[in-house]
Amino acid sequence: MDNIIIIAISALGGLGLIMAIILYFIANKFKVFEDPKIDEVEEALPSANCGGCGFPGCRAYAEAAVKSAKENGNLDGLNCPVGGNDVSQAVGKILGLEVEAKDPMIAVVRCNGSRTNSPGKVNYEGATSCSFAHALYAGEGGCMHGCLGLGDCVDSCDFDAIHMNPETGLPEVNTKCTACGACVTACPRDIIELRKRGPKDKRIFVSCINQEKGAPAKKNCAVACIGCSKCLKVCKFDAITITSFLAYIDFEKCTLCRKCVEECPTSAIHEINFKPRKPRPEKPKAKAPEADKSVARKTTTQKEVVTQDLKDEKDNKE
Repeated sequence: MDNIIIIAISALGGLGLIMAIILYFIANKFKVFEDPKIDEVEEALPSANCGGCGFPGCRAYAEAAVKSAKENGNLDGLNCPVGGNDVSQAVGKILGLEVEAKDPMIAVVRCNGSRTNSPGKVNYEGATSCSFAHALYAGEGGCMHGCLGLGDCVDSCDFDAIHMNPETGLPEVNTKCTACGACVTACPRDIIELRKRGPKDKRIFVSCINQEKGAPAKKNCAVACIGCSKCLKVCKFDAITITSFLAYIDFEKCTLCRKCVEECPTSAIHEINFKPRKPRPEKPKAKAPEADKSVARKTTTQKEVVTQDLKDEKDNKE
């Protein structure tokens, strides 16, 4: 009995040793070399795993960065929006590359169809999801392009940077925004856009995406862009284009001169973080020149003479 146990243990031990040797050689044969710099780059990243860089997570971004540095000698097309320029510089230092600083971005809501500007015509009762409601109807205010107000963008944000305003029914972005783009992807109507934060957080953009003609657009929303081209005419920097009755301001060309804001007849163009405008002084009424007064008096005298002549002629006939 004891011999049987010893033989069984020896057989299992020998079999285990043989399998271990086989696995060792197999592991070495199919071993995948991984650059240790990938770990260093991953440690430098914010570990948000938000997907804002276009990759499934920070590890995937680190692998892509190391690969691009080796093959291309640069990090073109790679950017971590959460970490910003500080993280980009740190990654570049690890990989021995110089990284060009990029302007910080922020999400903006290009819709101002609040409950006041676009009063409800119907009451929606159903799943509280914008993607679901988008397939069913135009919206409570009737605008088929505007915000549905059900908060898919809020649910998608991992940084507490966007909330629904209970009074307007529209999402609002705060300074916590990292420009990861999650809310942009989540919105089924593409009303959220990533734009430059601008100097001192100043921004100008058209807060409307309605591509209908002026009359239908105004019918559904009081502040809709009607494609009147007034903003286009006053812009001296070729920053405004109009397509399908909708104006768009290119933030790369815009100089924040604010002339387009003054010209917009529907207040569809928004200016953010600017000082209030000073009221324009009223122009004094021009006084009539003395010569004009003389002409007026002369004209009045002539009228009186003609009237008197007509009266005399009438009396003579009688």
